[in-house]
Amino acid sequence: MESEIKVVIIDDEPHGVESIKIFLNSNYPSFNILGTANSVKTAVELLSQVEADLVFMDIELTDGSGFDVLEKLTKRDFDVIFVTAFNQYAIKAFKYSAIDYLLKPFDYNDMDAAIKKIVKRGKANGKHEEQFNALLQNSKLDKPEKIVLATAESIEFVSIKDIIHIQSDGNYSTLHIKGRDDLLVSKNLGEFENMLEDFPFFRTHQSHLVNLNFVQKVSRFDGDVIMEGGSVAILSRRKRNLFLEEMASNIQRKN
Repeated sequence: MESEIKVVIIDDEPHGVESIKIFLNSNYPSFNILGTANSVKTAVELLSQVEADLVFMDIELTDGSGFDVLEKLTKRDFDVIFVTAFNQYAIKAFKYSAIDYLLKPFDYNDMDAAIKKIVKRGKANGKHEEQFNALLQNSKLDKPEKIVLATAESIEFVSIKDIIHIQSDGNYSTLHIKGRDDLLVSKNLGEFENMLEDFPFFRTHQSHLVNLNFVQKVSRFDGDVIMEGGSVAILSRRKRNLFLEEMASNIQRKN
C-alpha cells in the first residue's frame, strides 16, 4: 500500500486548482489534498497550519508571488512543484535551483513526470531550506551565484564561480570543483552549457566544458587544456582558434 502524501494547491485561478485536483484524484489516489489557497496571505496561513509533503505553487498570485510565500514561511519542509505561465526569469531560477515547474496550460505528461520524480527521490533529507534559499537568492539576481545539483546520494549546493571543469559521460557529467570532491550528476553536458552560457565557460570538445578562469595552460602538441586542480580537458582542433580568442577576451575583461 502506498504511503499517503499530503498535498496543498496554491493558485489564484479556479480552473488551475480544479485541473490539478482532477489529475491527482484520477492518478494518485494515495494523495490527500489538505486544502487550497489563492493568495500569499491565505497560502501562508494554510501552510503554517498543516504539514504538507507536496505543494503545487503558482508563481503569480493576487497579492504577490509564490516566492513571497516561501519567504514568509518559518517552516518549509515540503517539496514544491511551481506552476506558471511562461516566465523566463523564474524558469531560469528553477533550473539553477533544481526545482520542478510546470507551464500553463498543463501538460499532464509533464505533471506526471514531475510527481514521479519527487515520489522516487523521497524526502530531501533536510535540504529543503537550503534549496529554497538558493531559489530565492537566484530569483533576485540577473546572474545566479549557486547551482543545486542532485547526485545519487545527496543534493549539493555549488558556487558557479568554483566550477573548474565539467566532463561528459553520456547522460552523466562529472564536475571538478575548487576545494571539493568531484561530483557525478545525471545531467548531460548540453544542459550545463545552456545553464552556464552567461558565465565564462567554453565547450572545448563535445565531452568537455571548461571555466576560462581556471585554465592553466594549453599544450601545443596534443591539444590538452590543463586546468587548475589537475583535471585535463580535450581541445578539438576546429575550436582551438576560437578558444584562444575567448581566453584573450576573458583576460581583458578581468583586467
